[in-house]
Amino acid sequence: MKYPEVCFFDDIVSDLDQFDCIIDVRSPSEFAEDHIPGAINCPVLNDEERVRVGTMYKQIGAFEAKRLGAALVAINIGNHLNHLFQDKPKEWRPLIYCWRGGNRSGSMAHIFSKIGWPAAQLHGGYKAYRQHVNQHIPLLAQGIKWRVLCGPTGSAKSRLLAALTNVGQQVLDLEKYACHRGSVLGDIPDERQPSQKHFESRIWENLRKIDKTQYVYVEAESKKVGNLRVPDSIMEGIRGAACVSLKLDIQKRVNLLVEDYAHFVDNPDHLGKQLDFLTSLHGKEKITQWKTLASQHDIQTLVRKLLEEHYDPAYHKSINKNFSQFLTAQEIALHEIDEQSMQEAIKHIIAEQETDQPSTSSRMR
Repeated sequence: MKYPEVCFFDDIVSDLDQFDCIIDVRSPSEFAEDHIPGAINCPVLNDEERVRVGTMYKQIGAFEAKRLGAALVAINIGNHLNHLFQDKPKEWRPLIYCWRGGNRSGSMAHIFSKIGWPAAQLHGGYKAYRQHVNQHIPLLAQGIKWRVLCGPTGSAKSRLLAALTNVGQQVLDLEKYACHRGSVLGDIPDERQPSQKHFESRIWENLRKIDKTQYVYVEAESKKVGNLRVPDSIMEGIRGAACVSLKLDIQKRVNLLVEDYAHFVDNPDHLGKQLDFLTSLHGKEKITQWKTLASQHDIQTLVRKLLEEHYDPAYHKSINKNFSQFLTAQEIALHEIDEQSMQEAIKHIIAEQETDQPSTSSRMR
């Protein structure tokens, strides 16, 4: 489909994949905070240059700032042409955007059009995209047939979500998008959580591709995953949805968590600092006991105590309160956490799904 040289996001959202490339010309820090999914960053002004131009605009004047900005933009676009776009054919069609005003994206789009590429510029830039996301996440969430994976900490919910994805089922993996495992010990080594805006962009990108005639699997979450807030429209949907309750022997749960949280085994001091966040709930004496187990590398005992004394009581207290259909959940008893067990669980879940009549008596033997 051919679009005009200046496009409105609402008009092109269903055809984003038809562009050969989406180019975000904002600075690297702007891009890092959030961007249109699939975009690449080709800044026409980097962070330092943007500050220079802005400072000159305030301290000297608009003309001088624009002259400096134009020179820098020309150099940077030239570098992008030489290094990134040398091999692009004449029919290559990118979508280009900046923050809002269009000066930065307009400069690149103008040069590209003079070369002969049918470039499109996004009217309103990133701000228009962001407005669309804010408005449409609640609309996209309406009418989704959620199925919520419930179960206490360590019951392999995340692994089952991944297995469901691998067999072609629709999944919304909030913890994956949030780069966090959703508890006080949920930080993932060497991964920072995205911004709230980028978390929502990942959710929007998932929801816009969902087939609402089919189920979407999601893990039972609290309103926040780490430091990030799950959109209210999604929380409302999953808290009223049909549930699947996973059962796993506590020792196997301990083994799974020791495997998943191996970074704490290697860094007991960091584990101790995280345990300090639970002091208000359990008191200094118990936290000291737990930290002693960590320092002694007795992780198996520590994890079991955390499950029995912290995570499990919290789970049982909140699950019935927050998920209205949990009492009628389909129960799946996992005997192992290997691939075969995941596939067996999926067969039972899908069989129940096909009846479209969740039952308290459906159990995996």
